[in-house]
Amino acid sequence: MERLKKTTCVSICALLMGVAFDTPASAEDVAAQSTAKSHVVELFKGLSKSTKWRLAEKIKLKFQTHHPQGMVKIGDFFYLSSVETIERPKKFNESTQGYDRTPGKGVGHLFKFRKDGKLISSTALGEGHAYHPGGIDYDGRWLWVPVAEYRPNSSSIIYRVDPETMRATEVFRFNDHIGAIVHNTKDKTLHGVSWGSRRFYTWDLNERLDLRDPLIPPDKLRRLNGSHYIDYQDCHYLRQSYMLCGGVNKYKTPDGGFYLGGLDLLDLTAQTAVHQIPVALWLESGIVMTHNPYYVEIHNDNLRFYFAPEDNDTTLYVYDALR
Repeated sequence: MERLKKTTCVSICALLMGVAFDTPASAEDVAAQSTAKSHVVELFKGLSKSTKWRLAEKIKLKFQTHHPQGMVKIGDFFYLSSVETIERPKKFNESTQGYDRTPGKGVGHLFKFRKDGKLISSTALGEGHAYHPGGIDYDGRWLWVPVAEYRPNSSSIIYRVDPETMRATEVFRFNDHIGAIVHNTKDKTLHGVSWGSRRFYTWDLNERLDLRDPLIPPDKLRRLNGSHYIDYQDCHYLRQSYMLCGGVNKYKTPDGGFYLGGLDLLDLTAQTAVHQIPVALWLESGIVMTHNPYYVEIHNDNLRFYFAPEDNDTTLYVYDALR
């Protein structure tokens, strides 16, 4: 198996392993990866509502993306989770059996594409009513992908995916809609957010990356999200038990409404945001850059962000957050 090529940018999740996916990382690689992730935390804490955003590149994706949800970058390749909706869920007049809408129909996708936007491969994820992938994470070995029903208070299947072969392994099932997930490699835990990111969940993993106790009910694991200005769409793990989440919310005004986007750095131990910034970057349509998935890495000692806010006909917008 060939070694992944290193880019001129330092990837926060890969930095890169510099080795084949089935080869354990060396102590030097692990140390370098940890240093990079720590640097991302410190750089992000230096951003504010006054941060200047410079457009570095626009990359047209050369395939139908449907409704993108999560994204990571590993070397020269990107991985994008997306939901293809065949029949949209329809809301009930009154809740039925705990649901506020029908399940709808669809297909969950995980796409792998090059930095020039060309699709390399894809795999379908999900089963039955669970066809909605969420925000994804990369831990240096596996991609973590939640696939849920397209409705709140429902259920999910959590997968880990080999980014080389795109082969998915089911890890566990859970009785709530998990919209994004990260692997905290420091504490050997998974952290998920619910529909609208209103609830946080934490699961302990064993050495085989299975749940230590799969029988703990959701109400014993959840903690309410104290931040309410945006709903998280995509999250990525950083060193020292942090995760960085991007999200959006639509606000109504007398003149109509607008989308507000933002990025939150969360302490996974306290499960609370410790640094938050708005992202005042909109397309002409009014869609904000953090509407769908994002990714971040270090470039020339600044943070470089990749945003994919559009459905179906998607452009990848690359922005540098200048200090």
